[in-house]
Amino acid sequence: MILLIIFAFLAGIVTILSPCILPILPIILSSSIGTQQIGKARPLGVIVGFVLSFTIFTLFLSSIVRIFGIPAESLRVFSVVVIALFGLSMLIPKFQIWMEILFSKLSQFLPQSQNQTGFGGGIIMGLSLGLLWTPCVGPILASVISLAITGSVNLDAFFITLAYAIGTAIPMFFIMIAGQTALKKTPWLLANSGQIQKAFGVLMILTAIAIFFNFDRKFQTFILDTFPNYGVGLTKFEDIPLIQNALKNLSGGEVKKEDLGKPMFDLTQPKGNLAPELIPSGEWFNSQPLKLSDLRGKVVLIDFWTYSCINCQRTFPYLKSWWDKYQNKGLVIIGVHSPEFEFEKNPENVKKAIADFGLTYPIVQDNDFSTWRAYKNRFWPAKYFIDKEGNIRYTHFGEGAYDESEKVIQELLSETGSDLTGSTISNPEYENYAKTPELYLGYGRMQFLSSPEYLVKDAGAIYTSSIAPSANTFGFSGEWDVMEEYSNPKKGSILYLNFDAKEVFLVMRPKNPNTTSKVEIYLDGKPVSETDSAGIDVKESILTVKGASLYKLINLKTPGRHILKLEFLDPNTEIYAFTFG
Repeated sequence: MILLIIFAFLAGIVTILSPCILPILPIILSSSIGTQQIGKARPLGVIVGFVLSFTIFTLFLSSIVRIFGIPAESLRVFSVVVIALFGLSMLIPKFQIWMEILFSKLSQFLPQSQNQTGFGGGIIMGLSLGLLWTPCVGPILASVISLAITGSVNLDAFFITLAYAIGTAIPMFFIMIAGQTALKKTPWLLANSGQIQKAFGVLMILTAIAIFFNFDRKFQTFILDTFPNYGVGLTKFEDIPLIQNALKNLSGGEVKKEDLGKPMFDLTQPKGNLAPELIPSGEWFNSQPLKLSDLRGKVVLIDFWTYSCINCQRTFPYLKSWWDKYQNKGLVIIGVHSPEFEFEKNPENVKKAIADFGLTYPIVQDNDFSTWRAYKNRFWPAKYFIDKEGNIRYTHFGEGAYDESEKVIQELLSETGSDLTGSTISNPEYENYAKTPELYLGYGRMQFLSSPEYLVKDAGAIYTSSIAPSANTFGFSGEWDVMEEYSNPKKGSILYLNFDAKEVFLVMRPKNPNTTSKVEIYLDGKPVSETDSAGIDVKESILTVKGASLYKLINLKTPGRHILKLEFLDPNTEIYAFTFG
C-alpha cells in the first residue's frame, strides 16, 4: 500500500498540468484575491477545505446519494452557487462585508491565531472546489473510484485518496501564494488592486455560469481537440507492472463466480444515478480510448458481453441495427468485454470474435472486471442507457425488450435535440424457448452431474452414467479430467444431456493449440444428421473443434425435451458450458 500512496501523491502533483483542470484555474487564482490583508490564511483554508472535500466525496459520494437521496448534481450546483457568491462579494463591497461577517461566525471554532475571515472563507471555497475537481485520472485514482462506486472503500483506499488530494493541493497552494506575491510586489498591480479584484469577481461569476451549463466540459473537449498531445503521458508512470499488480490487490482480485450469471429472463430497472466512468483496464477495438465525461451531450449505451455467450450473441443484430440507425444522430454504443473464461481474455481471440460477428462500434476489454465492478453488474448481457447529462436512465439484463430499449434510445436522443424523423421501430420478434438453464462443465460451477461416482478434481477418473439422465442434468461415461473451468474427456468417452430447448450450444476448444478435435453428435439415440436437427457447426453428425468458441450443436424445428449424446473421438477437447435457446 505504501507504494500506491507514494505514487498517488505524485499523480496528484502532476494533475495540475492536466487539461481537465484548466476550467477551474480562475477559481484557484481568485481565491487569494481580496481587499483584506489575508496573507496565507485564505490559501491555507482553500487547500484544507479542498483536501477534506475531495477525499470525502470521492470515497463516499455514492453512499451519500444512496442514503440521503441527494442527487449528485445538486451538490455540484451548490458548489457553483458558492463560487458565484464569492464572485459577487468581490464586485459589491456591501455584499463582501456581509460575507466576511458570515465567515467570521463560521470560523469561531478555529484557533484565534488564524485570520478567521480568510481561513474560514478559504475552507468554504475549498469545500466547493473539491466537489468540482474532476481530474483526468490515471489508473490509481480510477481504481479507487471504482471501489467507491461499488461501496468497497477500505482504509487503503482512504489513505491513497488522501495522498492524491494532498499532492494536488501543494501546487494549488503555491499558485495562490504566487498570485498574492505578484499582486503585492508589482507596483502597477498594487495600485490597481481594486480593479483587479472586480475583474476576478466577474471571472468567478462567469466561471460559475459556465460550470452550471457544462461549458467547462465543452472547453476541455475543445482544448483536447485543438491540442491533442496536451497532457499525454502525465499518468504513464502509473502503468508500470509494480503499480498494476498493487492495484489488482487493492481492487479485490477476481470477481466471484457465484456473482455472475446469464438470466433466462429479461429484467429491467428504473433510472439510476450518474453513470460510473469506464475504468481503463484493457485494449480498445474499433476506437481510440473513450471516456464518458467526454461524451456529455450524446446518448451512450454500455453493453456488457463476452464472446462465447449465446445470450450476448443473440443481441448483436439489434445492437448493430441501432448503431447503423442512430450513430449519426448522437448514439454511442460501447461494448465492455468482460470475459467468463480464461481464453476469452486473449486480445487476439476477442479481435477475431469482433470481426466474425461484424461489430463495428467501440469495444474495450475489461479483463479484470474493473468497469463491471464499478457498475455493480452481475449479468451477461447487460445494457445501461445513459442520457446526455451522464445519468443512467434505463437498464436491461438478459435478452428481450428490444422495442422498449429502442424507444428509450429515441427518447434520450430527442432530449439532445436530434431529428428522428422517419426513424421507426421494427425489431424482429424475440422468443427464447429454453427451459434448461446454463450448465457448467468445470467443477467450479458444476451443479448437475448425474454420474454416481464422486467427482475427482484436477485429475483423471472413470465415470458411469445412465443414457437418460434426469431432466436438465448431464452425466459422464468413460475417463474424464475435471478441472475448475472445464472438463477434458479421453478418447471414446461420452456425455449424456437431458435438455428442454430448441437450440443447444457448447463452449469448447482444442486442448492443444493450433490443432483440431472431433465430436460425434447423437439426438435421442440417432446420429443427428438422420434427424434433420443438426446445428450449423455439425457436418454429417461430426463437429470439428477448431478453436476456442461457442459451437452450435442442435437446431430443432420445434422446442422440446430430448437426450443429447456426445462421443469424443480423441482426447483433445476441452468443454466449458452448455447454453440453450
